[in-house]
Formats: sequence, C-alpha cells, structure tokens
Amino acid sequence: MRHIFIFFLFIVTILSAESKQKLTLGFGPYIQSEPYKGASNLIVPSPVIFYDNGVVYARWSRFGLYFLGEKQKEYAWGFSLTVQPRTLGYKASDSAYLKGMGERKSTFEGGLAFSASYQNSKYIEIMLLADMLKNYNSWVTRVEIGDKYKAGKFTFYPSIVLLYQPRKFVDYYYGVKKSEARSDRPAYSPDGGLEYGVQTYIKYPFTDKLSALINLRYDKIPKSAKKSPLTDKDYIYSGLASLIYTFEF
Repeated sequence: MRHIFIFFLFIVTILSAESKQKLTLGFGPYIQSEPYKGASNLIVPSPVIFYDNGVVYARWSRFGLYFLGEKQKEYAWGFSLTVQPRTLGYKASDSAYLKGMGERKSTFEGGLAFSASYQNSKYIEIMLLADMLKNYNSWVTRVEIGDKYKAGKFTFYPSIVLLYQPRKFVDYYYGVKKSEARSDRPAYSPDGGLEYGVQTYIKYPFTDKLSALINLRYDKIPKSAKKSPLTDKDYIYSGLASLIYTFEF
C-alpha cells in the first residue's frame, strides 16, 4: 500500500506543476546475474522513468521527494526522501544446491539521499537506505560519483558505486542457518562488507524525442559474501536495453 501511495503522490505532483515539464518514459528487458551456485540469470521487464522538477524525481526505478535544496545555473544540490527496489535473493527451487534453503526475498529500500551536481554533468549522491519490508531488516549506505561525456551522437554517463552492506544484510542474502546446513553446505554467518561497482548509461538519439538507452553495470560483492558456501562468483553483472521517449507537457 505504501508503494502505491508514493507512486500516486509522484503522479499528482507532476500533474499539478504549473510550468512545462520534461518527462522521459521507456520500457525494456533488465538482466542480472546471480552469484548463487547453479542459479540462472534474472530477466524481467523494466519500466524506465526519468523526471525531475525540483520537487519530485524519478531516476529509472527510483523515486524521490526533495525537502531541502538549491538549484543554480552552475550547480544544484538537494536532500530528499527516496525509495528503490532491491533485486537480490533466491528460492530453494532456483538450483539443486539451494534445495533446503529458506527463501531470501527481494525488497524495497527507502531513506535519505543527498545529491549534488556541477555544470549539469559531474555529480555525487549519498544515500542511507533501510529495508522497508523488513526482510534483511537493516540498512545500507550507498555512494555514487559520476560524470557525463559526449562522443558524436552518443552520450555516456559513467559512474563508480560504493555500497556498504552491514552484517544483517550479508547474513540474510549469503548466510546459511544451522537448520539449512548439510554436508556440502556448512552453516555460515558472515560479517558486513563493501560492495563496489562501475556502471554507465549509454544514450543514442534516433529523433529529437525517441532514443535508445543502455545501462551496463559490474559489481564486486563483499569478501564475506564471496566466502559463503552459497556463492561461486564474486561479482554481479546487470544491464538494461530500452527505447525511451522524451516529451514536454
């Protein structure tokens, strides 16, 4: 119910805006590898929304509401409340090795975000996010630093991402309870750790309004997660391929 309310608030704010607004909408397949032994890649359809009117914003699948900030010609900064999905986890049926494990569910995370940009290009974003569905029942800290580059008709948006995952997070997604242990899968209770990654958006325009948008990302999972008997990879890669349409209203 809370997610429906957030989306409703976002739509109402857009429709009530007095000046012309720019909105980008798209749709495409999202793929994400799984670090768990024998688990297949996750492939799901993904809506794509980009919007920012200085009050509310949407950045792909993350939504936010500003409560403090400033926007000038050369720079902008703001504090906001934000919510995003966390696509991680598994079911016991995902592979033979995971048989006997309890389900680890994806969730929604919400919390506080600070973002700052310079010359509409360089940016930094810091977020403190809590598990809204109380699956891993803790919080994560995320820092992203990025820039914008052009090469011909292509526009690149590369960034580096640092994500601190506390013990409860790593234990939920990579730990093995005593009741789940077996001869080839010992009980394991990992500590927290740092996940770091690199990503880029790539945009190519077909017309003034229609473009192709690709996202490519590579994450290195925490060392404590890699040591889990559940994992056979120390990375997660993901990507999105979408057509997007940008218009003013």
